[in-house]
Amino acid sequence: MKKNDFIIIAHRGESYDAPENTHASINLAWERNDDAVEIDVQLTRDEWIVVIHDKSTLRTGGKLKRISSNTYENLLQVEIGKFKGRKWKDERIPLLDDVIDKVPENKILFVEVKSDYRIVKPLKNLIGQKAIEPNQIKFIGFDINTMKLLKKTLHEFESYWIIEGKHYKSKSALKSSIEKCKAAGFDGLDVQARKYLNSEVIQFVRNNGLNIYTWTIDDPVRAKQLYMDGIDGITTNRASWLKKRLKEIK
Repeated sequence: MKKNDFIIIAHRGESYDAPENTHASINLAWERNDDAVEIDVQLTRDEWIVVIHDKSTLRTGGKLKRISSNTYENLLQVEIGKFKGRKWKDERIPLLDDVIDKVPENKILFVEVKSDYRIVKPLKNLIGQKAIEPNQIKFIGFDINTMKLLKKTLHEFESYWIIEGKHYKSKSALKSSIEKCKAAGFDGLDVQARKYLNSEVIQFVRNNGLNIYTWTIDDPVRAKQLYMDGIDGITTNRASWLKKRLKEIK
């Protein structure tokens, strides 16, 4: 597989400075000229695809409304940005539809799929209505079966399997993860950043024809080392800041 250009990915938007997974944090990332933005998506009861990480609005909205059991109209009642400060009180849960429309040319949107297989058909229908280039959207997710179906359904888009550190800590675990990844037809792995993520792991993945991204790193020194080791991209809560710091490190 051709190696992708190294990119820094804004985790849930510029989530250090603005509330995660909101129009505010996503738009701020684009305003700062970030390479890419990562968001989380889920399916509502009435099959709208919304941008939110948790299964409910409790942590970010202060009200317990489960995403899968509420309509989008009900979810819009929740002030989803107020946890970050009163200035964000008017933020509401975004629709993936609207987020895609605002992706600038030559920028990338990483879409983490948090719902099960039932989100795949609505995703296909939504993506089919968009003029966005296939190389501008990459799908990522933990659930291998949902991701398999997604890759089969939207095969022209890159898809990545997210794995925790235990799935690559040992050589045997890494080999097993790579075998599953290749068998599923995925384009690579998105791995949790542990201390044992190093050049050996990265090159082993790459030598198997796969790309490799990592999450979540806010330390410039660690980020610089992984860049030198050949990682394809780093997900961070401080994308613009980290990009500037990397340029300063010799």
